[in-house]
Amino acid sequence: MTRWLDRTLGAIAMYKLVLGSLAGLAVVSIALAFGGLISPDPFALLASLPIAVAFSYGASWLGARIVRQRAHLESSLITGLLVFFIMAPSLQLSGLLAIALASTIAAASKFLIAFRGRHIFNPAALGAYVFIFVPLGFPTWWIGTPWLQPVILVAAFLILYRTQRLDLGLTFVVVAASIRIALTLANGGDLTEALSFTFLSSQMIFFAGFMLSEPLTLPPRRWQRLSLAVLVALLFAIPFSVGSLYSDPLLALLIGNLVAFAFTQRRTIRMTLTETEEIAPGTWELTFAPHRPLSFRAGQYIELSLPHPSPDQRGARRYFTISSAPDAGATVSVTFTVSDRTSSFKNALLALPRGADVNGTGIWGDFVLPRKTTEPLLLVAGGIGVTPFASQIAHSHLHDEERDIVLIYATSSTETLPFSGLFVEAGVRVIVFGPQSAAALPAGWVLGSEGRLNSDALSALVPDLADRRAYLSGPPALVNDLKSTLRANGARRIHTDYFSGY
Repeated sequence: MTRWLDRTLGAIAMYKLVLGSLAGLAVVSIALAFGGLISPDPFALLASLPIAVAFSYGASWLGARIVRQRAHLESSLITGLLVFFIMAPSLQLSGLLAIALASTIAAASKFLIAFRGRHIFNPAALGAYVFIFVPLGFPTWWIGTPWLQPVILVAAFLILYRTQRLDLGLTFVVVAASIRIALTLANGGDLTEALSFTFLSSQMIFFAGFMLSEPLTLPPRRWQRLSLAVLVALLFAIPFSVGSLYSDPLLALLIGNLVAFAFTQRRTIRMTLTETEEIAPGTWELTFAPHRPLSFRAGQYIELSLPHPSPDQRGARRYFTISSAPDAGATVSVTFTVSDRTSSFKNALLALPRGADVNGTGIWGDFVLPRKTTEPLLLVAGGIGVTPFASQIAHSHLHDEERDIVLIYATSSTETLPFSGLFVEAGVRVIVFGPQSAAALPAGWVLGSEGRLNSDALSALVPDLADRRAYLSGPPALVNDLKSTLRANGARRIHTDYFSGY
């Protein structure tokens, strides 16, 4: 099941998945409204939907023109749909005006309330929250209704699974639900009432899957994200009042956005392409010079944004692990493979001339080596999953760290393996599983087998595997298989890299 999910969801760009999920929810909602199964007037939904989406798109287009950027169509449509699900649907002019203004404010906030090109608040939450104080329209979260919860649950799961944020969503839901159930019981309600109110008639699941998980307003490290989930859950579930401010889901998220901003790369990462090199057949390394000093840890990844004509379903933003060391000079590199069916994004990257500017939206990731350099490590790379290890080993070599590292390189290629020179220079013990010829491997490297990584060869070549902390990186399906193999051989501390799709 996980293999099918990884393969299927990995082929869909995150923004397209979110947009498709929201559009599907809108269609289901209107159908249920016409059937009398949910409370909103179906004609009010039909009137409100195009207003929310059109004004969000129009404000995004105008804002992008003013700041001389290209509007992100999918992002603006997502913002409009979120406003549609939050604000009260209406057939009255005042209600429709409120929806239009909420969408406009939401889209404009991406440009007006931003720090060095990066927005601070969840746009839809900010646009809707304004109407807590403006007597024109108001946020009702009509999406929180029992008939829609099964569809919301499936969509939220797919989004959180696709973005590897299930832990974030579950942490939020567990904390918020526990508090709400406890409060209902404390106020005299029974357990059935508490469960129904919390899970069936609440915006909680929608909030976790579509609002809290917005990537540009999340901090980069896992412990930071989970801490944020707890904070937002407390503000979400516990009633409070401070002056004119009182507890509200939108306020909880906006406060969380401010906290996340303290941890986050606070600007768009602007870079200039300095070199494009094919470092192995079908494997390309692109090197960029950031316009400002760039801080990251070896093993983290960057999201690149590259608007280009006729993007395919994978979109105009992609994640790439940084393959260069953090202190490799004033440049940063990403490395990727290209096949006959490669994405339009990779083709656009390779077509860039030297001197072209590319933007990064942020740096994330917890796939970093332990600070304790005496801990023995096993690094397992599947194909181009070797990129984080290249960064980590380069960093370790530059700092003369005497780490005990065994690198297992699982490959289907018979060609020269990327980063071979680096691994030889760093003196790392390398074991190759694949169709490579033993004679063609660098001196000191070992051919584990000419086929897939298997338990017998692994236990023979790495007899102390159970004592090593294992790091596993590669395509999701391969990672799942290799994780089982490692566990069968006694590995207990296994860290896997975040791959958002190929």
